[in-house]
Amino acid sequence: MPSWTRLPSDQKRPLSREIILRILESRDPEAARVLAARPDSAPEVLYFLAEEGDLAIRRAVAANPSTPTHANRLLADDGDDEVRAELARKIGRLLPGLPTEARDKLRAMTIDTLEVLARDQLPRVRQILAEEIKSLDCVPKKVIQHLARDVETVAAPILEYSPLLSDADLIDLITSAQARYVLVAIAKRKDLRSNVADAIVAVQDIPSVAALLENATADIRQRTLEKVVDHAERIREWHQPLVQRPDLSQRAIRRIAEFVSAALLERLALRNGLDEKTRQHLKARMRSRLEENPALMGGERGIAEEVAGLERDGKLDDAFIARAAEAGRRELVVAALAHLAHVSQDVVTRIFQSGSAKPVVALVWRAGLGMRAAFRIQSAILKLPARELLPARDGVRFPMSEEEMRWHLDYFEVPA
Repeated sequence: MPSWTRLPSDQKRPLSREIILRILESRDPEAARVLAARPDSAPEVLYFLAEEGDLAIRRAVAANPSTPTHANRLLADDGDDEVRAELARKIGRLLPGLPTEARDKLRAMTIDTLEVLARDQLPRVRQILAEEIKSLDCVPKKVIQHLARDVETVAAPILEYSPLLSDADLIDLITSAQARYVLVAIAKRKDLRSNVADAIVAVQDIPSVAALLENATADIRQRTLEKVVDHAERIREWHQPLVQRPDLSQRAIRRIAEFVSAALLERLALRNGLDEKTRQHLKARMRSRLEENPALMGGERGIAEEVAGLERDGKLDDAFIARAAEAGRRELVVAALAHLAHVSQDVVTRIFQSGSAKPVVALVWRAGLGMRAAFRIQSAILKLPARELLPARDGVRFPMSEEEMRWHLDYFEVPA
C-alpha cells in the first residue's frame, strides 16, 4: 500500500483535498474505511462512501457522528443489518444536539431517519434504537408510542424509562397489555405515580405486583397496599417485597405477620418506627411459630444443606429440578439454580419475578440443566399461561441461541 494511504483513524493533521481524491480514486478499501471513520471528513466524501463503499466502509460511515443527515437517511435503508445497527447506536446521540425548530431541514431529515429505524424489519436494530433513546425527551412521541408496543426486547426499555409516556399512556398500556412484560417494565419505572400503581395492582398479575412492590420509588397508596395484603397470603412471591416496603401501615404489618415465613417475620420485627401494639403482636407471632416448629428459623440453612447433599450424591440434575418444580418447591428450585449457576438466590428470585420465560430458560442453561427443567419451572413455578411458555426446539433443544441467552442473563448482570 502506498505510504499516503496509511491513515490512522486518530490522525490529528487534516488531510489535503489532493490526498482525499487520491484515496477515493485508488479504491483502496482499508484507506477508504479509515477515511470513512474520520470525524473531519467532508460531508460530500462521507456521502460518496455511504453510497459507493463496501460493507466495512458503510458501517464506518454509519458510526461516524460527522456523517451528514442525508447520508444517514440513505444508510437507514441499507441492506446490511450491521450498517443499520451502527446507525441506530448513533442516532440517539445526535438528537439532543439538533435544532428545536420543527421546520429545520437538519432536524426533519434526522427524525425521518429515526422513524425508518423504528420500523426496521430486524428487532435487533429496533432494540438498539430503543436503548439509545429510552431516556430522551426530544424524540417524537409517536416514535415512543410505536416502540412501546413492539416486541419485548424493544418495548421494555421504553416502557421502563421513557419520560414521554404520560400517566394516561401508561394506564392505557396496562389495561390493553397482551403480555406480562409490559406490566413488569412499567412497574419498575422510577417515581411511578399512585394512579399507575393502582392500575397495575388492579390487574392482579403476580410478577408485575412483585416488581411494583420492589420499586422503592413507586408511590403506592395505603389502600392499594392493603388490597395487595388481602391477596398476599396465597402468593408467596409477594411476601418478601411486601416486608421490604418502607411505607407499610402498622395495621398492614400486623396482617402480614400472620402468614409470612419466620425469617420474614423476624425482619418485620427489626423495622424502625413500630408502635407498641405492633411490636407485641410480632413477638407473639414469633413465639407461636417457634412453639409450633422450633426448626423454622433454620429453614433456609436446611434447604442449602439439602442442595449440597443432592449435588454430593449426583442427584442435582435436570430430572430432579423438574420434579421439584412440579411439586411446587420454589425455595428448593431457587437455591438449586443459584448453586448450579453460581449466582445469588436474590438474582434467581429477580429473574423469576420478571415473569418472562426467556431469562428463566437462559438461567437454566447457565446452570447446566436442560429444557425439561426449564419448561417445568415456567409452568409450575412461574405459572405462565400457555401462550407465554417457551417450549423446547425439536423437543429437547434450547429455543434460543447462546448469544441471545447471554443477552438475557446480562440484563440481570449474570456473567455467562
